[in-house]
Amino acid sequence: MTDPFIDIAIRWWTSLGSAAASLTRIVFIVVGAWLLVVVLQRAVRSLRERIASRLDDRESAQRAETLGRVVRYLIAVVVSLVAGMLVLAELGVSVAPILGAAGVVGLAVGFGAQSLVKDFFTGFFILLENQIRQGDVVRLGEHAGSVEVVTLRYVQLRDYDGNVHYVPNSHISTVINMTRGFSNAVMDIGVAYRENLDDVMDVMREVATQLRLDTEFGPRITDDLEIAGVEQWADSAVLIRCRFRCQPIQQWGVKREYLRRLKAAFDAHGIEIPYPHMTVYAGQDREGRAPAFEVARSASA
Repeated sequence: MTDPFIDIAIRWWTSLGSAAASLTRIVFIVVGAWLLVVVLQRAVRSLRERIASRLDDRESAQRAETLGRVVRYLIAVVVSLVAGMLVLAELGVSVAPILGAAGVVGLAVGFGAQSLVKDFFTGFFILLENQIRQGDVVRLGEHAGSVEVVTLRYVQLRDYDGNVHYVPNSHISTVINMTRGFSNAVMDIGVAYRENLDDVMDVMREVATQLRLDTEFGPRITDDLEIAGVEQWADSAVLIRCRFRCQPIQQWGVKREYLRRLKAAFDAHGIEIPYPHMTVYAGQDREGRAPAFEVARSASA
């Protein structure tokens, strides 16, 4: 018969060897996951730096940094989850019930925080597609202003009055970027009906030429004044539509300066800038005579 102490020792040694092997595998899993995270994150960082070095503007480099940070975070989360499940399996813990419970909890959290999840997904694609950059002037629904901060959660705008708008990314359905590539300074110039429109347009072109020769405003304008023609017969004026093509975000300053100079030129050439007015017709009596003004006034009163 075998000595019971020997059997106990053999079982103890076998279990010890199994525990040691399991512990060794756990150490390899943890170390391997850490090395994998480090290598992948370093590769993403190297790729981001290489892309940023080829970009001309600082905002595109910042966008690349934001996207790189998101990718590195996702790498750490995915690798950590896989390594955690492998470690639990080595410890003899069944992973299937945990995955089932995690699925139920994730579903509940997803329903409760679906707006937050949508914020992150929308923000990621806004950054990926370069729809908005810091410094742009945009309109997001009913909110408009200069972009100060773009994150995966929200976009921060500051309007002309200095008010700060925080727009969640999930609320952004349409982006109107008013400063991407170039901008147009569009103006409707009103003159009196009695004015000669050809002479008026000549004065407009002359003022535009002088503005383009200006050392301060000339570099902001990229093309000559484009006169589209008569836009509308308004109640008291003929509206002539024109525009300048400008550098991004310079259209408002160019428009204000052009209108200021055009007002002085119209005054110098005697061109009337109309204002709303009304002609009162008192009517006639049955004999064809106009009634006295006082009678018409009292009648209207």
